[in-house]
Amino acid sequence: MTDHAATVDPIGQSPRRREDRRFVTGQGAYLDDLRFDRLAQAVVLRSPHAHARIRSIDVEAARRAPGVLAVLTATEASADGLKPFRPYAETNTQTGEPFAFAPQPLLAYDKVRFVGEPVALVVAETRTQALDAAELIDVDYEALPAITTAAAARAAGAPQLSAEIPANTCLDWQTGDIAGANAAFARAVHVVSLALDNHRVVTNPMEPRGAVGSFDDATGRYTLHVSSQNIHINRTFVARSLGVDAKSVRFVAHDVGGGFGAKNFAYVEHALMLWAARRTGRAVKWIASRNDVFLSDHAARDMQADASLALDAEGRFLALRIASVANLGAYMIGVGGGVLTNQYIHLQGSVYRIPSIALHVMAVVTNTAPIGVTRGPGFAEAINVVERLIDEAARRTGIDRAELRRRNMVPPQAMPMTNAFGFQVDSGHFAESLDAALSRADRAGFIERRAQSEARGRLRGLGFAYHIKGTGGPPDENVDVRFEADGTVSLITGTQHIGQGHETTFPQMLATRLGVANERVRLIQGDTDLIPAGGGHGSSRATYMGGTAIWRACDEIIAKGTALAAEALEAAEADIRLEGERFVVSGTDRAIGLFEVAALGREKGKPLDTFHAWTREHMTFPNGAHVVEVEIDRDTGCVDLVRYTAVDDYGVLVNPMVATGQAHGAMAQGIGQALLEQAVYDPASGQMVTGSFMDYALPRADDLPSFDLGFNGIPCTTNPLGVKGCGEAGAIAAFPAIANAILDALAPLGVRNFEGPATPARIWQTIEAVK
Repeated sequence: MTDHAATVDPIGQSPRRREDRRFVTGQGAYLDDLRFDRLAQAVVLRSPHAHARIRSIDVEAARRAPGVLAVLTATEASADGLKPFRPYAETNTQTGEPFAFAPQPLLAYDKVRFVGEPVALVVAETRTQALDAAELIDVDYEALPAITTAAAARAAGAPQLSAEIPANTCLDWQTGDIAGANAAFARAVHVVSLALDNHRVVTNPMEPRGAVGSFDDATGRYTLHVSSQNIHINRTFVARSLGVDAKSVRFVAHDVGGGFGAKNFAYVEHALMLWAARRTGRAVKWIASRNDVFLSDHAARDMQADASLALDAEGRFLALRIASVANLGAYMIGVGGGVLTNQYIHLQGSVYRIPSIALHVMAVVTNTAPIGVTRGPGFAEAINVVERLIDEAARRTGIDRAELRRRNMVPPQAMPMTNAFGFQVDSGHFAESLDAALSRADRAGFIERRAQSEARGRLRGLGFAYHIKGTGGPPDENVDVRFEADGTVSLITGTQHIGQGHETTFPQMLATRLGVANERVRLIQGDTDLIPAGGGHGSSRATYMGGTAIWRACDEIIAKGTALAAEALEAAEADIRLEGERFVVSGTDRAIGLFEVAALGREKGKPLDTFHAWTREHMTFPNGAHVVEVEIDRDTGCVDLVRYTAVDDYGVLVNPMVATGQAHGAMAQGIGQALLEQAVYDPASGQMVTGSFMDYALPRADDLPSFDLGFNGIPCTTNPLGVKGCGEAGAIAAFPAIANAILDALAPLGVRNFEGPATPARIWQTIEAVK
C-alpha cells in the first residue's frame, strides 16, 4: 500500500471538499439523475381551493386516457388499508398532555384544507400523459370560507377545519413562573412591550422534493429513492401509513440538493409512490414542480408574539412575559407541537439572566400549507423576541445597547448554567464574543459612517443580536467502521449529508483518532439497509452526533488493535501506543501499521470492524454575536445591507473552511427572511399570492455584502470532540440584527416598530406613516 501519511488532514485543517469535484463536473447523483427500468411517471392532482367539501370525484375519463396506468383516490387508499399521517410529536413534550390534531390523509376524501392538498394521483407512461389525464379528473367542490391567519382561526365564529380540533386550537399552554413574573413586573422600574410577527417563509431548496417508489412482489419489500435529510425516521412513518413493518421498507437517498428543514419529515407523496408502485407493478417517479414546492412543501416560522420585559433601575432583567400564537397551517405535521413545547421554550433566557419567565403558547390550524421547520425552529422565534425587546429597552432606559446586554449576560464562570426552565447550557463566553464582534465591526467608526451616509441623503443604522441554539436533533446515533481487505475504511453512518461537506469532515475526524489518510476513508450514508438506525440531519446534529459515535468507535478500535499489535510485536499491551497510522512499542523503533493489524484481525477472527451506537444526554449550544449596518433611501424605502460582521462560537472546528461556508449560507437565509421573503395568502380566498419566483424573492449575490466572520470557539464540554453545531446561527441572528439596524436608522424619524420583511414598499409606508 502506498504511504498516505502526507494526505492526512486531521481536525482543524481545511482541505478542499472531496465531494465538490463530482458536483462541479456534473457527476452528482441527485434523484432526477437516477435511472430505473420500466419507470412510470406520477402527477399529483392538487386542490385549487383552500377550504372546500368534496362532493364527488369522477376519474373514469382520466383512466381511459392514453398511457394511463392508474388513477388513485382516497377510495382506493381506504380499500387498500392505507393510514393517514400522524405527527411525530403527539403530546406536549413537557407535560405529556395530548395535542388536538387531525391526521393528514394521503389523499383528501371529505374536505380539502389548503390550496395544493393532494386529491388524486395519476400514474402514466410519461409525465406529459399523466398531466393530460389529471386535467380530465372532475372534482365537484363545495367551497367553504377560508382562514389564513392565527387571528382569523381564533376569531368568534371562525370556520372549523376539523372536528378533532375544537376552536381550531391544537395547543393552549401556560408555563413558567407566572406568579414570579407578575410580581417582578409590578415592582419593575422599566417595562417595555412589543408586538412581533415572525412571518412565514417558503424554504425553496435548489433540488425540489421527489421520490421514486418500487415494490418487489417476490419479497414484499418496498424501496423508496428519495430526496430527504432524514431517511430512517421517515421510513418508520411511511411504513406505518402503508400498514407494514419498517423493515419491509428501504429508503435510499443519494445526493440531496439542499434540505433546510423542508426535507426533514415525511410527506404523503412518499407513501403514495410506494403504494402506486405496488398497484402498477412498476417503478413510479414523482418530482415536485416549483409550483408544488410553493404550495405544498412544509413552510416555516409564522408565529406572532406579544412580549414584555421588566427591568430594574440599573437595567437588570427581572422578568420576561410572552404570549405567542403559532399558525401550524392545515395540519400539525412533523414535530410542529414539539417545536413549541421544547425548542421554543428551551433557550428563553439562556444567554441572559432572567429570573422569572412566563409563557403562554398557542398553536392553531388554518387553511394554509402545513408548517414544518427551517434553520433554528423555535429557537429563532425565541431569540428574535428577546433581542428585539432588549433594543427597545435600551431606547427606553437610555442604556447603551451593548452595555445592557453585557450587564445581563451569564458570565463564563457561571457555566454550566441552568436557565429558568431547567435547561442546561455547558459553555460560552457571551460578553467576550459580543465585544469581539463589535470591535471587528468597528462600532467606534459607525458615527463617521452614519455622517457620510447622511451627506448622501441616506439613513444609516447599526444593529446587532446575540444568538444561541441547542443542536442535536434526534437523540440516538450510530456508526459502523469497517476495515476492508483493499486497505480502505468504510465509514457508515446514520447521519445524512445534504451538502454540508461530510465526505470531507467525517474522514478528518477518523484521521485525528487513527491517523488514516483521507483518501482511504469512504463515507457511506443514505441507505436504511446499510445501518440499522439513524437520526439523519436536522438541528445541525451530524458532526456532534455522528462525530461522537466515530470518536467512541475509534476508542474501541484502538483497544482491539492494541491487543492484536501487542501479540504481533510480543510486547505488553500497556507499552503499545497508536502514533499516526502505526502501533508502536514505547521507547523502541518496533511498530506495526494499523492496516496490517486489521489484516491480522481478519485472519484471527478478531476484526477491527466496530459498530457503535449511543444516546445523547445533552445538546450543544453554538452562540455568537452578529452586527450589521444598513443604508435606507428615505424616498424609496430601499434597504441596502452594507456591512455584516459576526463572531461565532462553534466550539472546536473540524474544518474551518466548511464551517465558514455553513455560516455564510445561514446568514444568506436569515437575510432573505429579513429583507425579501414572505409567503402571503389572500385572506378571503386562501389562495397563495406568492406562489412563484415572480412574486417571492430569494436573496441573490447583489443583495449580500462580503461577510466578515470570526470565531471564538469555546470547546463544548459534553462531547469528546468539543464541537457545536454550526449550520443555523446566521438564520437565527440575521433577522433580529437587521430589524434592529433598520429601526436604528429610522429612529430619528420616530419609527418604533415595523413588521418584516423590510421590502422597499413596506419601509416607505412606515416612513410615510410617521410624517
